[in-house]
Amino acid sequence: MSSLSEQKQIAKKETAIYQHPNCGVIELTGEDSLQFLHNQTTNEIKSLKPGQGCHTVFLNATARTLDLATVYVTQDRIFLLVSPNRTQFLMAWLDKYLFPMDQVKLNNVSEEYAVLTLSGETSSDLLTQLGIYPMAEQSFASHEMTTINDISVRIAVGTGLALAGYTLLVAASQASPLQETIANAGATPISEQVWQQLSLEQGRPLPDYELTEDYNPLEAGLYQAISFDKGCYIGQETIARLNTYKGVKQRLWGINLSQTVDPETPITVEGKKVGKITRVLETEEGVKGLGYIRTKAGGEGLQVQVGDAKGEVVALPFLTHEYHD
Repeated sequence: MSSLSEQKQIAKKETAIYQHPNCGVIELTGEDSLQFLHNQTTNEIKSLKPGQGCHTVFLNATARTLDLATVYVTQDRIFLLVSPNRTQFLMAWLDKYLFPMDQVKLNNVSEEYAVLTLSGETSSDLLTQLGIYPMAEQSFASHEMTTINDISVRIAVGTGLALAGYTLLVAASQASPLQETIANAGATPISEQVWQQLSLEQGRPLPDYELTEDYNPLEAGLYQAISFDKGCYIGQETIARLNTYKGVKQRLWGINLSQTVDPETPITVEGKKVGKITRVLETEEGVKGLGYIRTKAGGEGLQVQVGDAKGEVVALPFLTHEYHD
């Protein structure tokens, strides 16, 4: 078995397959579904055509983050991939904003589907080997239904991280045969531990850690999931004001640490608190953390103290921190 470090390199540079142990999948049907989801989340949804998709963020009324989701629009429904521990909450949240006249039906179909990630720079080559026309040149979240070894699967561009690859949505009963077929074609299965490390090192924010009602999506670096041109949505006024007046006071960064620390440990510079740690993992390459740091304190390269640990602030490939005109 490859080491965790080797598996991470395979997931980046070669081809890896990972089956998520749990998935959150909400299905929206009805002729008003696009407009409804457009009104509830941050991105431009209503103009999406079948076969297209995007990231989008759920916010509360004060623009605090509830979850980062991925939208896939088909001919007759929308699939919404959400964090597993947010599925029930978001079902209730969306239902709260449905009016009797809305032609929208919500279904929690998480038990019916499995989500797999095919990642790495040679993942397109492997799909070609399996008879799948290359999709790599298409935009993020573009997707299509196809078959792999007689298994029906929806393949979408993007991995949910800043890694080349694809997301596969398949009937739960077909997940293991699909993973076996892809592994037999040359992909290396990677473990949950490896995926967690990749997620943290890439900077993918998670509910209960980086996505909480303490933070907004601009602080979390989720600019790519926000349309600054669309009309009203929940939390829109706050987001527009923060962007217009460049009012983001803290940002999410990676931190390489000299030793492990507990989440919520304050981050200090010269004895002054400038932020706090949200997540920490010990890896074969050292201790890695995520944390929010005040904008005025600095960014990449900043030397910090986190409890008894020394740390250096590093940029995260999944996140962007750029104001929009």
